[in-house]
Amino acid sequence: MEKRKVVFAGCGGITRAWMTAVQNFADVEVVGLCDLSASSIDAFRERWKVDPVSAGDNLERVIRESGADTVFDCTVPSAHPSVTKASLAAGCDVLGEKPMAPSLEEALEMVAAARAAGRTYAVIQNRRYLPGIRRFRQAIGETSIGPLTTLDVDFYIGAHFGGFRSEMDHVLLLDMAIHTFDQARFLSGADAEYVYASDWNPAGSWYRHGANAVAFFEMSGGVRCTYRGSWCAEGHNTSWEGQWRATGTTGTLLWDGGSGLTGEHDAGGEELIHDFAAVDVPPEVPLDYTGHAGVIRDFLDSLHTGRTPMTDCTDNVKSVAMVLAAVESAETGKRVKVWKETRT
Repeated sequence: MEKRKVVFAGCGGITRAWMTAVQNFADVEVVGLCDLSASSIDAFRERWKVDPVSAGDNLERVIRESGADTVFDCTVPSAHPSVTKASLAAGCDVLGEKPMAPSLEEALEMVAAARAAGRTYAVIQNRRYLPGIRRFRQAIGETSIGPLTTLDVDFYIGAHFGGFRSEMDHVLLLDMAIHTFDQARFLSGADAEYVYASDWNPAGSWYRHGANAVAFFEMSGGVRCTYRGSWCAEGHNTSWEGQWRATGTTGTLLWDGGSGLTGEHDAGGEELIHDFAAVDVPPEVPLDYTGHAGVIRDFLDSLHTGRTPMTDCTDNVKSVAMVLAAVESAETGKRVKVWKETRT
């Protein structure tokens, strides 16, 4: 299998999740490192025993000197548009950290740049590559709860990151909710059409702005999705994947974000509240690679075969649109229409 020659754009802490996977893939050769901090480049070299062809703070030069054909974008969110467009213009395929961009306009420019270059640009949405969510999705589609009507999710984590997140506006919606909103699309097979959202910074928050949020999405096909979240909730935290309830016309499934999946369906009866019977949920779906490794492996395989990766930018922009519409709703206090592509 032909090796992909990779430049890491950004050499900070998030690259640990990437390199933990990449070091096990025989079809990846790290040929370049790019970061504004020379010490971050040096730390990456030392930790992963990498000897790149080129390294420095100028991405175009590193790509050119290294002969790279692929860029892994591990920069901060505000840099994603410029890094992605520069990499595509240099002839590279790109896999980048979420979120795509701080604005829908920039995200759409990135999609257009990938199309114009004839290159693949995909995004890390690692929740799609977990056995639990695959099992939950299968159960929604195949069990006795009937057609899906409603998804409800809670996300409560007390995350003491520090760094750039501490100063972000709408920190929960912009930096984290993309995962949960993308999960909602993946689980329901529906896209968001309208949203009403509110976010706020509660007493005791160690973030500057928007550590808590709620959102109500009207999805295609009549599905509704509610979201409640906090990034400064101390105690009784949910999993990072959230705690979910899927309601169908004849039953309900509960997923704890991990291996816990249960369900009940209507078993009939004459009382005010009917009898319920346990749903026969499917077994856990085995995956060769999970999380970041699953996304990276799928991306690499797509480049080898010519197929579209699951988290391609043309799909992921729909999840980005959910986030940005929720932010607009939180700022205006109004129900907001979620962007939808109208290409002909």
